[in-house]
Amino acid sequence: MGRGADSETTPGVGGTDAARPGAGPLAMAGAGEDGLAEMNASVPSPTGALAVDHSATDDLVPESAGIGESNSDLSASPDRSAIDGRATTITSATSAPHRSRRPARPTIALLAATAVLLLAVLVSSLGGAAGLPVLGTTEALLDKLPFVDIHTGLGPVQLSVLNEIRLPRVLLATLVGALLAQAGAAYQGVFRNPLSDSGTIGASAGAGMAATLVIVYGGGPEHTVAGIGAVPLAAFVGALGGVLASYVLGTLVGRGGTASLILAGVAVSSFVGAVQTFVMQRSTADVRQVYSWLFGSFAASDWSLVRLALPYAVISVLIVSVHARHLDVLALGDDEAATLGLHPVRTRLIVLAAASLATATAVAVSGIIGFVGLVVPHVVRRVAGPGHRLLLPMSLLVGGAFLVLADLLARTVLAPAELPIGVVTSFVGAPFFLVILRATRERDR
Repeated sequence: MGRGADSETTPGVGGTDAARPGAGPLAMAGAGEDGLAEMNASVPSPTGALAVDHSATDDLVPESAGIGESNSDLSASPDRSAIDGRATTITSATSAPHRSRRPARPTIALLAATAVLLLAVLVSSLGGAAGLPVLGTTEALLDKLPFVDIHTGLGPVQLSVLNEIRLPRVLLATLVGALLAQAGAAYQGVFRNPLSDSGTIGASAGAGMAATLVIVYGGGPEHTVAGIGAVPLAAFVGALGGVLASYVLGTLVGRGGTASLILAGVAVSSFVGAVQTFVMQRSTADVRQVYSWLFGSFAASDWSLVRLALPYAVISVLIVSVHARHLDVLALGDDEAATLGLHPVRTRLIVLAAASLATATAVAVSGIIGFVGLVVPHVVRRVAGPGHRLLLPMSLLVGGAFLVLADLLARTVLAPAELPIGVVTSFVGAPFFLVILRATRERDR
């Protein structure tokens, strides 16, 4: 009797528990060391199981039920199918209450951000030396929408001011602000560093040096190449070159780690800035033109610049948006991301290339505008949370609205003179930068 009782209560002894309902996993697998070995062959490692289970919580990756569902897509090898199927079941079960708890929040946040952007576009279209009526301007803007035909009360001169001066400038500011904000959010997600933006990785410095060389030695802003302004073209190439130099240097010296890439970007920016200062000192006659470009401006905005930037903007936005879920996985760390089947280095390189393309496009048509990619993602993150599937589109909308309103201040606060828009964004961004530093310091204590 004593022996029989022991066999009924001790897992894996005598095979009794294998047939009894509610038996533990050790009993189902077998007895002793054989059971452990068999269980280890069919159950994910503790690291992988913890990573998948915790990814469904709000603290690590909000609304990350899709991470578990997409494990089969992220899997790097066919023999992980059993692990991925088990991970899908675990994650779906743990995320169901989370989905039913906040179903409408992303929609409400996106609608609110869209409303803010549309209001900013309307206000900026009304502001300026030539006053435009609110009702007539609103009707004229609505008339631009597809399948909408509204008779506006604006005269020919007012329509010309709106269509040829205000709208190109407002739309270009929206495009540039959206690109810089989303690129900043992507950089921060890739490097897992809240202080990362286009200036960290060398894009702004490379664009500034290339534009300075064209202004001083290449015929100035009036010079064109194949119908495209030489300065925007040089800035585009220079921004991509700065990012490429930072990546190559960081890979060679520090094997491509996030800290190595950031330090390499700082080194490249410092070196390029020194070269740019030397060139400007050698040609003082062009310093005014160089500085007006370095601080950013939309004074020369027209429809040709909008058409020039739009294709590159669409490509970069699509690539970054497709990798939103992968950025959530990278937030868990490279080891956890690799456990889930993601290739961290390859993903980081693709997102960096797309974000750098966005930065290069923005810098090429507007000059260097600082702090947009730093300020906007942090503001959005406080409202929308850290999940990139909501953070990236929200950054696009809020970034566009922010730069449109900043441009309105730049052209009206000292009218008829105009401030460089980089000065306005720096007034807002510099204090915010200090707030971020203080919050980071308090969190690290």
